[in-house]
Amino acid sequence: MSGSLTVGLLAHVDAGKTTLSEAMLYQSGTLRRLGRVDHRDAFLDTDVQERERGITIFSKQAEISWQGRAITLVDTPGHVDFSGETERALRVLDGAVAVFCAKGGVEPQSETVWRQATKYGVPRIAYVNKMDIMGANFMRVVQMMKDRLGANAVPIQLPIGAEATFRGIIDLITMKAEVYYDDEGKDIREEAIPADLLDQAQLMHEELVEAVAAENDDLMEKYLDDPESLTVEEIKAGIRHATVHNRMTPVLCGTSYRNKGVQPLLDAIVYYLPSPLDIPAIVGKDPHSGEPVERHPSDDEPFSALAFKIMVDPFVGKLAFLRVYSGKISAGQTALNAEKSKRERFNRIVLMHANHREELDAAYAGEIVAVVGLNNTSTGDTLCDEKAPVILESIDCPDPVIQVAIEPRSKAGMEKMSIALQRLAEEDPTFRTWTDHETGQTIIAGMGELHLEII
Repeated sequence: MSGSLTVGLLAHVDAGKTTLSEAMLYQSGTLRRLGRVDHRDAFLDTDVQERERGITIFSKQAEISWQGRAITLVDTPGHVDFSGETERALRVLDGAVAVFCAKGGVEPQSETVWRQATKYGVPRIAYVNKMDIMGANFMRVVQMMKDRLGANAVPIQLPIGAEATFRGIIDLITMKAEVYYDDEGKDIREEAIPADLLDQAQLMHEELVEAVAAENDDLMEKYLDDPESLTVEEIKAGIRHATVHNRMTPVLCGTSYRNKGVQPLLDAIVYYLPSPLDIPAIVGKDPHSGEPVERHPSDDEPFSALAFKIMVDPFVGKLAFLRVYSGKISAGQTALNAEKSKRERFNRIVLMHANHREELDAAYAGEIVAVVGLNNTSTGDTLCDEKAPVILESIDCPDPVIQVAIEPRSKAGMEKMSIALQRLAEEDPTFRTWTDHETGQTIIAGMGELHLEII
């Protein structure tokens, strides 16, 4: 059983997801040097188009370790044209960090990804990024989350300053201040809460404790006897319980670009977001009888996994990304594609770090891995033990909204174009292609002009 936390970063385009992922990789020691989106050298933006445009197009994963816990970090696209890519990632996440710009707050795509996360029941914590930019307003963003998303947004931090004066964070659970004295996230000092913020911090601490107690009968009883009696551990346990059960969204803040607030966010991911063991058993159906079948996140259960993404790698060929929900499988073994009733061989199992591959001997429950050698598997297919077949809930991808006609420059290029389009359609379920029988033209359809331009 993998104890890894699978956590996605969700946001509107330009809220700073990739910069945050870069800062998290740096702070955890995975990266020795910080890459920047504007320098076109971000670790997770590996595609040429991503680096040129400064946006994330394909969801990528990287492995980090924090406080002894392994975290699989998934950076998802924020542009509306690639919401299908975000949908696929959300289907297999255990938890997510919703990133909001401290100036823009809840933006249109913020609402879309929030709705997608709610659909799949993904527990979330919120991170208000860019506290150092002009117009940053933490409390305004918290209020927008409540008004526009209907979220039970509960701040567990309060920023010290904003815009050019942002210099630290007050922890509303422990009632201590962390002040940053550099932009590397190395020189952090614990200090007393500034006098001008003490009253506000005390009021928000009381609101936080009340919100935590309201979600737990035992804590509420203790709180009613004495509001000051709840310990730091009890408050944290209460936040975790409410977050895992999607009844609360803890809100943190910082500026990823200057490495301020990133370490407390990593702490919050470990404290409050669920591991595979906290998630209820996944329910599928028996392909023969149609009866419901449960699969628990244990290595001792029969193997079951969902293929949530297909990608063609220029070096190894077709890669199928799987989320393993139960059991384990070793390289060289076979499994059943329950959707197509075909046997598939796991020639190689690899762990992806952006576009770097690490060979694995086996895949275990709770892990996200990529497999080489699955010829008949497509997005949404279930792979399982042949002796205990199950079909897991597939992935709903949005239908294309725009279509254009294309043609090759020469007749010789017709076959090459046809093969390339079929491969792209296999990789991206939101992209479709067909031939118009009346005009004889090749039609491609996608989620928007940018989507088709990049295709």
